[in-house]
Amino acid sequence: MMTLKVNGQDHQIDADPDTPLLYVLRDDLKLNAAKFGCGLGQCGACTVIVDGKAVFSCVTPLVLLEGKQVTTLEGLGSVAAPAPIQRAFMEEQAAQCGYCIAGMMMRAQALLQRNSKPTDNEIRAELAPHLCRCGTHMRILRAVHRAARLMDTAELTPEKKGSAQ
Repeated sequence: MMTLKVNGQDHQIDADPDTPLLYVLRDDLKLNAAKFGCGLGQCGACTVIVDGKAVFSCVTPLVLLEGKQVTTLEGLGSVAAPAPIQRAFMEEQAAQCGYCIAGMMMRAQALLQRNSKPTDNEIRAELAPHLCRCGTHMRILRAVHRAARLMDTAELTPEKKGSAQ
């Protein structure tokens, strides 16, 4: 039995320590944003954030997660109150089939947490591990830039918001 902290909540997990995180997220915790794609850490569909870093949950065993914070797309926002990254991807219509988008949003979120104003080349480099054949790559770039602006605006204090208008 181990304690797994996911989206700010502690969960008691009774699983083999070598079990990939993805299976626990989907099967035990019923968090389905992270998808099973390749199962080899090569497509990015299963990406989540662990202590601020984007990781492939399909190849990350539970044993490596003791005492760490796991964040899934569900932990960023909701349909009623989407996080800036979720809102930006919706507003830019950056998803087509949607299978890889949750993983891309999580990797983009991790990037924006450490670099609030990434260039197109930095975004492309960060998202390079993701396989996507939908053809919305320019929309995805616009969505990451929009999320950066939304996050910047959300961090303004009320005094700064007044002077920024």
